[in-house]
Amino acid sequence: MTIRHLKTAKTASDRSDDDAKVRATVEAILTDIEARGDAAVRELSQKFDSYAPASFRLSPSEIEALVNRVSTREMEDIKFAQAQVRKFAEAQRGSMLDIEIETMPGVVLGHKNIPVQSAGCYVPGGKFPMVASAHMSVLTASVAGVPRIIAATPPFKGEPNPAVIAAMHLGGAHEIYCLGGIQAVAAMALGTESINPVDILVGPGNAYVAEAKRQLYGRVGIDLFAGPTETMVIADEHGADAELCATDLLGQAEHGYNSPAVLLTNSEDLARATMEEIDRLLKILPTADTASKSWEDYGEIIVCDDHDEMLEVANDIASEHVQVMTDRDDWYLDNMHSYGALFLGARTNVANGDKVIGTNHTLPTKKAGRYTGGLWVGKFLKTHSYQKVLTDEAAAEIGEYCSRLCILEGFVGHAEQANVRVRRYGGRNVPYGEAALPVSEAAE
Repeated sequence: MTIRHLKTAKTASDRSDDDAKVRATVEAILTDIEARGDAAVRELSQKFDSYAPASFRLSPSEIEALVNRVSTREMEDIKFAQAQVRKFAEAQRGSMLDIEIETMPGVVLGHKNIPVQSAGCYVPGGKFPMVASAHMSVLTASVAGVPRIIAATPPFKGEPNPAVIAAMHLGGAHEIYCLGGIQAVAAMALGTESINPVDILVGPGNAYVAEAKRQLYGRVGIDLFAGPTETMVIADEHGADAELCATDLLGQAEHGYNSPAVLLTNSEDLARATMEEIDRLLKILPTADTASKSWEDYGEIIVCDDHDEMLEVANDIASEHVQVMTDRDDWYLDNMHSYGALFLGARTNVANGDKVIGTNHTLPTKKAGRYTGGLWVGKFLKTHSYQKVLTDEAAAEIGEYCSRLCILEGFVGHAEQANVRVRRYGGRNVPYGEAALPVSEAAE
């Protein structure tokens, strides 16, 4: 391999130091919230958001008033986006079937897909009101059939953001809280005097929210580790030009100061032209203060010899968003195995997936794409198995095998659970604590 880095990002060591600081801060705050409940939540909201209303939960009249502030055009756009998300989520739900099969005469096994009973959906919004995150979490939970969906979002410019609240409400949230950051996810997971705890936490967030979810995992379920946005552009000279590459990189770098953005290409000419285009766009981009810092610290440009090398690097990085613009986009679809979501061809882009096209935008970061996909309707469903033994003959036959396998492992009490069935339903005298022999051997 001859991989050349034309631009590098912060070292792994520097990133590790940043992560350690976040971990310590989150741990202290979670401990405080668990000990002091609503009082701690209120103090943290005042400290971080300068917001401490009489109640963080919005009343029906408050929700109605906020929804009424959303313009007709904005409401139509929200409804269009939710229709796309709902359509895809319903198709996903339809693919998850309950099953029941008879594996041998008289033995029936099956599984059922059961919704979690409560979900806490976090919708970021302190810096940018993430209207689309409400569709991705609240609406998807609703399609899954979750009976209690609560949603939390931070105040935006000192008050609940009307469009975010409208999206939560239209998506099917049963409780809506204007509450942000660690205090929001902790309150939903741990519960306080005024907020009943949930079974699963979902939704993206900054590094602190992602770390809070990680530390709360086990107390509640989580969807995945969805931290600061990551994007990768895989491009060659046949599929893209510098303007497309630069625009797609900066379009995600504006999320925050620590959003990795990587260009992976086999063309040094394209790589250098993209660097120049990024410099040009940063002079005119309204969000350049954020995007330029993110690009400076977390941007990378990697030049490889060929597509095979690019594929290997891409799978190793396992970026959250992977925009592919080459002469072989479907080859990457067939061969990529570690990523959050793929965006294939110059006609599409990550913003489509973030806002409107219908796939879920809550996706794995920090290499989590190696072992999980993104949020989808299945994250709100638990697959539970069951078994039935319908005949005396089946109870005796399966019991014989079970008895001997339990004795093989030394579990005599386990064996007796099987033996009592062999005696009762098979009419056989199996000595207590001994293995049940097959009928033919027992007769001898």
